[in-house]
Amino acid sequence: MSFAVCLTFDFDALCVWLSSDIPATPARLSRGEYGARVGVPRILDLLRSYQIRSTFFVPGHSAESFPLCIEKILDDGHEIANHGYAHEDVSTQSPDDERRSLEKGQKILEKFIGTPPIGYRSPSWDYSSVTLPLLLEFGFQYDSSLFADDNHPYHPRLGDRVSAEEPLAPGRETDLWEFPVDFGLDDWPHFTFDFSRPRSGLSAPSKVLEIWKGDLDFMIKHENSGVFTLTMHPQVIGRGHRMMMLESFIQYVNSTGSAHFARMGDVASQLSTGINY
Repeated sequence: MSFAVCLTFDFDALCVWLSSDIPATPARLSRGEYGARVGVPRILDLLRSYQIRSTFFVPGHSAESFPLCIEKILDDGHEIANHGYAHEDVSTQSPDDERRSLEKGQKILEKFIGTPPIGYRSPSWDYSSVTLPLLLEFGFQYDSSLFADDNHPYHPRLGDRVSAEEPLAPGRETDLWEFPVDFGLDDWPHFTFDFSRPRSGLSAPSKVLEIWKGDLDFMIKHENSGVFTLTMHPQVIGRGHRMMMLESFIQYVNSTGSAHFARMGDVASQLSTGINY
């Protein structure tokens, strides 16, 4: 039995507000800066104390705005993956604009890493009709944006045909590995509040910890192997009471005796060599 837990952090910083449909006021932008000033250092300290390596999905805009954060992330052995340039919603971009955002983010991150990132996460957790072809063209090994599974990476299909008049006609599976995501395993819906967004709110950490532990327990009890993916944001998880919750979750994972922490890129490489999750 082999279970991997991937702690992933979307370092959206300022651009999550710049790309939003609400005004990027100084107060909202300061929330993004909190992620760089406070969130990233706290996360790195916690992960270092437990000798955990994780994956940071970074928009090019964040890397250019806060380069010292990127250097510290890399110095601690964490993986940097592509998250577009300015947290764009790819489902609303033109094909040319989506290509430019992806390529611009890739080139900026390559300057820090020395090699092109091998992973991608759509800023909007969505695809356009050209997203998957672009990921294949740019040679990405994995993506983490879709929802068709929970504990098992899979290969997204290219060329599906589906409409309200006819059933699904599946396309062909690609070689790309998809690490599925879920809003319940994302700190943003649980913890982010904004007066203009009543659908967002503030949850008790105990409630969120119960959800995260429950999904982990289910995987370990009912599967022979699997990957558990958490999505977090430095400007959200970085608050003190949430960091304490994250540490409690880390301790719980370690207590299972059957799950280990891993960078997403390392899991993708293992999958490509035939190791099953």
